[in-house]
Amino acid sequence: MLLIVRLAINVFALLIVAYLVPGFRLTSLWSAVVAAVVIGVVNTFIKPILQLIALPISVLTFGLFAFLINVFLLWGTSKIVPGFEIGGFTTAIIASILLSLVSWFLHRLAQE
Repeated sequence: MLLIVRLAINVFALLIVAYLVPGFRLTSLWSAVVAAVVIGVVNTFIKPILQLIALPISVLTFGLFAFLINVFLLWGTSKIVPGFEIGGFTTAIIASILLSLVSWFLHRLAQE
């Protein structure tokens, strides 16, 4: 049940970001669900490996490179999932920040 709630929160966060950020497009609710699942899988399995490999660079850049890993993973997900498009790198940066904030806020609301 918790997994379904988290998935629903992530889908809702993606839809909010798609509404707020120009160039961040989701063509349907189904593409939002698939994108949320793919983002979850990527963040669970690929992100920790990349962050471990990039740890020395992240230390030197005071964590900026870790943020760029998030941006590239979100952008890469948009290349994999049909119906999920990100217009450019600047859009990916803005969407990554906003998606993190909206997702964090919605998860905090769900805990209450």
